Order: sequence, then structure tokens, then C-alpha cells
Amino acid sequence: MLVTSRSYAEYEAMFDLKELPDSVLDCCAGGASFTAEAAERGVDAIAVDPAYELETPELVDSVRQSLPATSGIVDEHQGSFVWTWYGSPDRKDQYRIEAADRFLQDITTAPQRYVAAGLPDLPFGDRRFELVLCSHLLFTWSDKYDRDWHAAALRELIRVSNAEVRIFPLVTQGAGDPIPWLPELLDSLEGVTSEIRKVPYEFQVGADEMLVITRT
Repeated sequence: MLVTSRSYAEYEAMFDLKELPDSVLDCCAGGASFTAEAAERGVDAIAVDPAYELETPELVDSVRQSLPATSGIVDEHQGSFVWTWYGSPDRKDQYRIEAADRFLQDITTAPQRYVAAGLPDLPFGDRRFELVLCSHLLFTWSDKYDRDWHAAALRELIRVSNAEVRIFPLVTQGAGDPIPWLPELLDSLEGVTSEIRKVPYEFQVGADEMLVITRT
């Protein structure tokens, strides 16, 4: 199980965040430090991930072991990645190490912010969060989760959002292939508008867009 630790700075860039609303859900958050740092800024921030079911020692091990594992994916597809945003592999690794440390500290001191669950079934009421973020799950793993799963997951993210859902990236992991059925899937959603928007972040070649879904 990969429990990836992304930093607040990466979230700002991936989701083009200027400022945060009163409440935010990070789904599925893994070992990211976003929730800890958003909460420090006064936001009602909640992270959800199936990995939070693990006992603390096992979760710590999973987070630590995921740091070199994610670098291995990059190594396997070196031509599919660029270093403009990070500057260097060492700098990326430093972001991830610091994020992992911050996450592990926060889940120990504020466990109420971390909910063990996963898509397409979330244990939250309708319109619970002003903003819902989803990083590197939908579309990223479309070789493992089919179109029907994605449709159910999108509807669940919309259900718990009072305003907006942002999803990044819109290509598969590794090779970075586009999702051929994405337009049809978006057309099937009701009660929302959708927009594909450029973001100030690119790591996978061509993965510089997010999906923004807004309630109408």
C-alpha cells in the first residue's frame, strides 16, 4: 500500500490554491501534510484514507516505505517526468520527507482529523465541505479502477461538497496517458458544471491540469 506524503506547497500548486474556505476534505490523503497545515491556518480540515485503519506502527512503516517506492515509479518512467517545479530529485525527496514527518506528528496529536474510509463511500453528510480535493487517485489509477468506479467516486465527492471539487492529475500514473472516456463521464454528471483548468505545477509530462467540478 502506497501512503504518499505530499506537502502543503505541492497541494497549493497542484490545485492552484490561493486561499482556503472554512472547510476542506482531502480524499484520499495518504501521508500528506496538507490537513495538518490547513488546520494550523484555522481551516476545518479533514483527511480520509483507508490506510488510517492501520495501527500506528504499521502506518508509520507504510509511510516511510512509500518514500523510496514512489521514487521507483519515477525511475521506471524517467522520460515521463520533468523537474521544473521541484528543481531536482533531492528537493522532491526533501518535500516528501518533511511532509511525512508533519503528517505522522499530526495524526498522533489530532487523530480526529483523520478518518479511515475510502471512495466511493464516505462517512460524511451531504454538502459537509466547502472544498473537496482529490490527488493522484481518480484517473491516475484508471488501469485498476474502471469507468463505473470513477462515476460512483465522482458522485460521492460531489455529494459531500457544498461548492467545489478539485481533482488532479488527469492522466494515468507512470506513462501519463490521457483518459479517453473522461469527456463522456463528465457529461453524465447532473447538477454540476465542470472545467479543466491549467495549474502552476507539472511533474508528469503533460500533467498540468486539474478538473474543477462546481455545484450549480
